[in-house]
Amino acid sequence: VVRANKFVGEETGKNATFINVPVVGGHAGSTILPLFSQDKTAKTISAEKIPDMDKHVQDAGTDVVNAKNGKGSATLSMAYAGARLAKSILAGLSGKRRIECAYVKSEITDLPYFASKVVFGEKGIAKVLPLGDLNEYETKRLGEVKEQLKGEIESGLKYAEANSLAD
Repeated sequence: VVRANKFVGEETGKNATFINVPVVGGHAGSTILPLFSQDKTAKTISAEKIPDMDKHVQDAGTDVVNAKNGKGSATLSMAYAGARLAKSILAGLSGKRRIECAYVKSEITDLPYFASKVVFGEKGIAKVLPLGDLNEYETKRLGEVKEQLKGEIESGLKYAEANSLAD
């Protein structure tokens, strides 16, 4: 979300603080799906530029690692995103409902886990929100995302089943 908002801000000349592109699917590479059509600023970007913006969001972490010649990672942006999520969770727990994208157990797709907009409230996750309207490009990409995530989720569940994660 943070990177998608930043890249939209750079492309449009707008302040990224006021941009809120939902990012759904997974957390790495081609499983990342920014829904540019659902943000009022992002949807002003021409359709021809969206595939490149999508790929830029997917590859942003790798781009940082490559820029550091393999001597580091994109920890600052991950830390910022983590702090933003934690702030929203804590606000929710204190009675101030917040919406953030999070990778959670979910029934909004046919997959058992999926990143989407989540409402945080006094008891944690109050609601997993539906994906909303997707344009043609996003609908096509969603199918690709789900296919990739399906295998990743299956591998993760098998690993968890075979290994004690509570020790």
